[in-house]
Amino acid sequence: MKEYEQEDPIPQGDLALQLTALPRETNGFGDIYGGWLVSQMDLAGTAMASRVAAGRVATVSIDRMAFMVPVAVGAQLSFYTQTLDVGRSSIRMLVEVWSDDPVSSEWRKVTEAVFVFVAIDGSGRTRPVSPRR
Repeated sequence: MKEYEQEDPIPQGDLALQLTALPRETNGFGDIYGGWLVSQMDLAGTAMASRVAAGRVATVSIDRMAFMVPVAVGAQLSFYTQTLDVGRSSIRMLVEVWSDDPVSSEWRKVTEAVFVFVAIDGSGRTRPVSPRR
C-alpha cells in the first residue's frame, strides 16, 4: 500500500461509481461487508477497463487489498479508477474507495486494490487490447 498512500490523500483517477451503503450490505454491527465492497470495486474497475480495452474484459486477479476504516450503513461511497499499465491483452487498474460519512461529514479513504483485467473475445479467449479511439 505504501507506494499509493499519500500524506494528504485525495482520490486518484476517474470517478467510476457512486452508491450508498444500505442495511442489506451490512453485518450485525452496521458495518458493510468487505466482500460486498470488493464486488462493487470489481464493477467499477470492469467498467473502466472495458473502455480501455474497447470491449469485453474479465477480472483475473486482485492484488494489494487493504481495508483502512470500517464503513457504516448510510455512507456515500465513491469508487475511483486509474489505469496503471496496459499490456498486450491485460490492464492493471488501481481502484480506490472513498466514503462520505453522513453523520460526521468526514471524507476518508476506505480501501484500495490493484485489479488486473484481461481483454477477451466473444468466445472467452484472450485478445489484444485495441488502441483507444
